[in-house]
Amino acid sequence: MKKLMALLLGSALVLGLAACGGGNDESKNKGNESTETASSGDPAAKIFQQKCSTCHGGNLEGGFGPSLKKIGGELSQDQILKTIQNGKGQMPPNVIKGDDAKMVAEWLSKKK
Repeated sequence: MKKLMALLLGSALVLGLAACGGGNDESKNKGNESTETASSGDPAAKIFQQKCSTCHGGNLEGGFGPSLKKIGGELSQDQILKTIQNGKGQMPPNVIKGDDAKMVAEWLSKKK
């Protein structure tokens, strides 16, 4: 029973940290930067790296969350914004808020 509780608590902690968007650990991407990510100097890309890359990958390739490489071909900017605001599946709502959310939704809508 103790092992089960430890496993559940450990899993909840890992999922909770992943859902929070991670930190700003630029060392993971050094030497492996993509024009789709923060290396472009785009503020939306930097926000994505800080808040979303833990689940969606540093190059939009997916991981815990789905790939976003071609999300703009699947969803409109408004649909992407609503997903950011409302969450979906394991993604919690409002990982990014306000103008930052709008900026990231616009940036992602161009990924086709």
